Amino acid sequence: MVDWNSPAEFVVDSIVFLKFMHALSGLYFWEVVTSFDFEWAFFTGKKRFHYPAVFYFLNRYCLFFTMVGILIALDTTTEIDCQALYTFNQIMGQASSGLASINLSIRTMALWSHNRYIVIPIIAIILGHWSLILQGVLVEASWADGSGCLVTGSNNTILAATFIYSMCFDLIILLLSMYKLVIGIKGGRSQLMGLLFKDGLVYFVIAFLANLLATVFITLNLNAIMSVIFNVPAAIFSTIVACRAVRRLTNFSQKGPEVFSSTSHSFRVAGPATSMDIIGITGNPVSERRTTKYKSELSTGVHVQMQTFAVADEDHMSYCNAEGNTQDMNIQDPEMGDVEIKQPLY
Repeated sequence: MVDWNSPAEFVVDSIVFLKFMHALSGLYFWEVVTSFDFEWAFFTGKKRFHYPAVFYFLNRYCLFFTMVGILIALDTTTEIDCQALYTFNQIMGQASSGLASINLSIRTMALWSHNRYIVIPIIAIILGHWSLILQGVLVEASWADGSGCLVTGSNNTILAATFIYSMCFDLIILLLSMYKLVIGIKGGRSQLMGLLFKDGLVYFVIAFLANLLATVFITLNLNAIMSVIFNVPAAIFSTIVACRAVRRLTNFSQKGPEVFSSTSHSFRVAGPATSMDIIGITGNPVSERRTTKYKSELSTGVHVQMQTFAVADEDHMSYCNAEGNTQDMNIQDPEMGDVEIKQPLY
C-alpha cells in the first residue's frame, strides 16, 4: 500500500504536479489563442460592448493569469514569496470558477426576462458562492531549495464546501434553464432553443464531473499535493465550456427557415437572427424577422398573406403589410434582456 505522506512519495507527487500543470497551461493557452478573434472583435469595434461581456473577460483572464502564476511558482529558480504567489493563484483560480457560473446565470436570468423571483434568488446564491471563494488563504506553500515552491498544506473543509456549492449552483441554473426551454415554451423548438439546451447541458456535465473529481481528492486528503491537484482542471474545464457557450451564443446565426408546428394551419418562418439578441445577452439588433401565415380553403384555393418586418436600425423597425404600405414602429432594446422567448403568436 502506498504511503502518501512519505518523503519519496511526496517527491513523486511533486513531479507529477509539475508536469500536469504544464500540460494544463498549454491546453488553456491554446484555447485563448485560438479564440482570441472574439476578443479582437470587441477591441476593433466590430462587436458592441455590453455589461455581460465584463464577466466573460474576467472569467477568461482571471484564469489566464492564474496559469501564469502557477508556471512562475513551478519554474522559478530564484527564491520568491511562495505563500503570496499561491494565495494569488488560489483566489484568482477560484474566482474563475465563480465567474463561469455567473456567465451561465446571466443568460438564465435573461431567459426569464429578469423576473425578480428568479433574479433575486440567483444573486443570493452567487453572493453565497463568493463568500466561500473569498475565504482567504486556503493553500499553504513554502520555498524549498532545489525544488522551488511546494504546496505544504490546504484547508480541505472550505475547498470541499466551495466545490460542492459550485455543483449545486450549476444544477440549479441548469434546472431553471431547462424548465424555461422545455416546459415553459409550448410548440416547436427553434435552433436557438436547441443551442441553449445543448450548451447548458454540456456545461453542467463537464463542470459537474470536474468539480466532483476535485471534491473526491480533497476529501480523501492523501497529502498536501494530491488534495489540490485537480482544483486547476476543475477551473479550466468550467471556464472553457462556459466561455465557449458565450461565444457560440454570440455568434449564433440561423442557417435557414424554422417551422413551428401548432394545432392550427399556420406556421412561423424566422429569418437569420444573429447572436443572443432574442434573450438579451449582447444587445445586437435582430437583423430580420418574417411571419408568414398560410390559410387553406378547400373551396377557393390557397390565399397567402404576408407581413414582413425588417430592422432599419437598432431601435427602429419598418413594417410592410401585404398591400405594400409602410409604417414605422419602435421596438424594445433587447440588450437588457427585455425580450423573452415565447410561443409564436399567430
